[in-house]
Amino acid sequence: THKKEMDMPYITTPDGTEIYYTDLGEGKPVVLSHGWPLNSDAWQVELKLLADAGYRAIAHDRRGHGRSSQPWNASAMDTSPAALTALVDALEPDDLSLIGHSTGGGEVVRFAAQHGNGRVRKIITAGAVPPVMVKSESNPEGTPIEVFDGIREGVLKDRSQFYLDLAESFFGANRPGSQVSAGAKYDFWRQGMLVGLKGAYDCVKAFSETDFTEDLKALDVPIFIAHGGDDQVVPIAAAAEKTITLVSKGTLKVYDGAPHGIYGAYQEELDRDILAFLAE
Repeated sequence: THKKEMDMPYITTPDGTEIYYTDLGEGKPVVLSHGWPLNSDAWQVELKLLADAGYRAIAHDRRGHGRSSQPWNASAMDTSPAALTALVDALEPDDLSLIGHSTGGGEVVRFAAQHGNGRVRKIITAGAVPPVMVKSESNPEGTPIEVFDGIREGVLKDRSQFYLDLAESFFGANRPGSQVSAGAKYDFWRQGMLVGLKGAYDCVKAFSETDFTEDLKALDVPIFIAHGGDDQVVPIAAAAEKTITLVSKGTLKVYDGAPHGIYGAYQEELDRDILAFLAE
C-alpha cells in the first residue's frame, strides 16, 4: 500500500497490474475516471479546480491506458473496476464521490454498484456509455455494431491517423462555429498514442457491449448525469436518456449543442455544475 506522503504515483492491483495515479489536495475525496483512449491527463483542469475547492482529487490511468501497465487482458469491464477498487483500497478514501467520462462513466457506475461497500457518496457521469451502447433488438436506439467494427479497423490499420480523425467528432470540430483548438485535438492524439494497440482494440468491445442496466438499478446514491446534446461518439438517446429512467436518485442535464469531449464552454459549465453538485 502506497501512502500519499511517500509520493508514489503507482499502486499495484492483486493481479500485478501497476496503476498510475495523481493525488492532489486535502479534503473529501473525489475520484475521476477517464474515457477511451485517454488517460488521467484528460482531467487536469478538474483536478486543479477540485483541489483548489478543498477536495482531495484523485485520477488514475485505467488499465492499459496512459502510464499504467498494459496487461494482456487490459480492457474487460470487470478487471477495470477491480483496478479502481485496488486504488481506493490503497489510498483509503471514505465518503467518496466518483466522476466518470464516457467509458470511465461505465467504470464508476459498476464500481459503485458492485464494489462501493457504502463508501460512495455521489456519482457524476458525463457522456457516459451506460446502459449499453451497441444496437440490438432490445436497444434499437443504440449504435450499430458496424460502427465499432470500423473503430477496431481504424485502430489496427493506422491508429495515429485514426485518433487524429476521431478528435474531430470527439470535440465537434466538424460542426459549424466550432472553437476547439488544434492543441486540444493534438492532446487527444497524444493520449491515444499511449494506449497499447491490443488494449485499445479490446476496449472497444468492453465500452460498446457491456450492459450496465443492473448496475444502474442498484445505485442508491445521488447521480448527476451530464451529456452533450450533440454527442457524436456516445449518442444521448441510448445513453443518458435511458440511464435517467433506471436510477433512483438521478438528475439529468443536457448541455445544448455540446460534443462528447469536455472542452470550452461545455467544460466551464460542467465544472461549475460538478462543484455545485458535490457541495449539495
